[in-house]
Amino acid sequence: MDTNDKEDSQKKSEDVGQRRSPFDLFFNPRKKSTKGKNELFSMNRFFKAFERETEKAPKEKEPQDSQDKTSTHDNPDVDVNTPGKEETQLPGLDISGWWKVKQFMQRFGKKAESNCINLNNCGLTAMDMEELGTLLAFIPDTEEIDLSWNDLIGGSIRLLTPYLQQVGKLKIFSLSNCSLTPNDVNALGEALEHIPLLESLDLSWNSDLGGNLSRLTQHISTQCELKALYLTECNVRAADGKPLSHALNKMPNLEVLDLSMNKDIGSIIRTLIDELKTKSSLSVLKLHGTGLQQETIQSLSDVFHNWPYLRKLDLSCNKEAGGGFKEAAARLTTFKHLELLDIHQCCLSGDDVDALTQVVPLLSNLQVLNISSNKMVGHSPEHLFSRLRFLPKLKCIIVSSCSLKKESFSALAEASRYLVDLEILDLSWNKCIGGNLKLLLDTLKTATKLQSLMLSSCDLVTQDLAVLASAAQAGYLDSLQHLDLAYNDTIADEGWALFFESLYAINNITELDVSLRPGSTRDCGAWVIHLLSSMLKLPKLKELGMQRWVLSAAEQQQLERINKESMIHIYFE
Repeated sequence: MDTNDKEDSQKKSEDVGQRRSPFDLFFNPRKKSTKGKNELFSMNRFFKAFERETEKAPKEKEPQDSQDKTSTHDNPDVDVNTPGKEETQLPGLDISGWWKVKQFMQRFGKKAESNCINLNNCGLTAMDMEELGTLLAFIPDTEEIDLSWNDLIGGSIRLLTPYLQQVGKLKIFSLSNCSLTPNDVNALGEALEHIPLLESLDLSWNSDLGGNLSRLTQHISTQCELKALYLTECNVRAADGKPLSHALNKMPNLEVLDLSMNKDIGSIIRTLIDELKTKSSLSVLKLHGTGLQQETIQSLSDVFHNWPYLRKLDLSCNKEAGGGFKEAAARLTTFKHLELLDIHQCCLSGDDVDALTQVVPLLSNLQVLNISSNKMVGHSPEHLFSRLRFLPKLKCIIVSSCSLKKESFSALAEASRYLVDLEILDLSWNKCIGGNLKLLLDTLKTATKLQSLMLSSCDLVTQDLAVLASAAQAGYLDSLQHLDLAYNDTIADEGWALFFESLYAINNITELDVSLRPGSTRDCGAWVIHLLSSMLKLPKLKELGMQRWVLSAAEQQQLERINKESMIHIYFE
């Protein structure tokens, strides 16, 4: 990817991040911000299915009637002191206490549950923390507390922690992005001694945890029940190596470890390896952007055989790891249950790619493969893609910005015909796609479950959009929900017209992006009429990106009317 493409890619990430709702921003609670960081058009929805399977939170139930949806302040006929049928059926429930809990949760638009407190992103304050603490005695069966994304509670955790001993069944505790202070870390550590059944602890995006990890880990009891530990972007430092190692030693049942975005982890990985190799139950290991180098990748691979149940391995965004996969690749075959392999932006060498070419076909349970931003993938003489046909369960292929050549794209297109469960295909930032999308037509025919197709900045031309139009009219894109055609300024008006005339046939589409590259503008052609007509026939369309297209005043008015009447978020300048 050249300098201009890199700038465009960053702008693309900002374009996507700016148009996501607050609900989407927090749909994946461990993703701090999509602005400037989203690589994909809408990938979070797919990966949500792969997150936290060991400690899924109960879904918040929808209100059953209109009274549940109405605040007691708005409905004077509701007597908050009268228990409902559901409360009287709960054994051992303190009715008056339960109603205090219910009123507290209603203040934040939440429904009270006897086993879950979900106050994620509710603008909590220190006073709220203290009040919540006093209410815990009335909900002793609580198994999950999620206070993430409340940065105003930093410095006030000590107001809550003394009460945690009243919820002895607590299994999941989430405090990501809460601006925790060193004193909070100390108070939380002391509280861990009174939460013997805790299985999942998420402290991600609390930078003051770095350098203070010992305040927490020294209180972890020997042979604790923790199965999942999330410390994403916590500024973990070299000085935290020994405390973290000692903590891992106390977690015999560890299944999920996420240390992503702590750039100093690479310098202490050898300290951790001795403890990690004893975790035979490990199923998820995420070391995204942790400063791993060629030597540390090789050292880590030495203990791969100790994790027979590993399902997800993320070693992405470690730019100095290139060359380390030549030997490590062969050891990946240890993971008979591996579902996700993410090694994007690792500066893979030609030898790395050759080694992966031999090994990847043996990972028969693989569902997600992300090797994007590794230019040698497209230059390899023996194409890795030709082997993907041997992965029958593959659902997601991400090969954006891999400097693909026509030969490598042709091999990918041929292999993907056999992937009938394919749901996501990201080919963005590969210029060779332009003029050659017809090679993918057979895949569009057979991949009947395809939900997301990313073709941003691929130098597409009119004949490529003709292929998409033909596929849509034939019903091949019935399952498609997200289509990214942004930054393809090479498409003539005739191509856009062909596509928008057939857009109505993609009847399940929810997101479409046809934005132009940064710094460029262009008048909408006659195709805008076809776009407006098709939009009225797409009941599921929720987002349309049209940035940097120049619209007439009348066209803007029409789009704004559709935006208002159809609840479609249209982004244009």
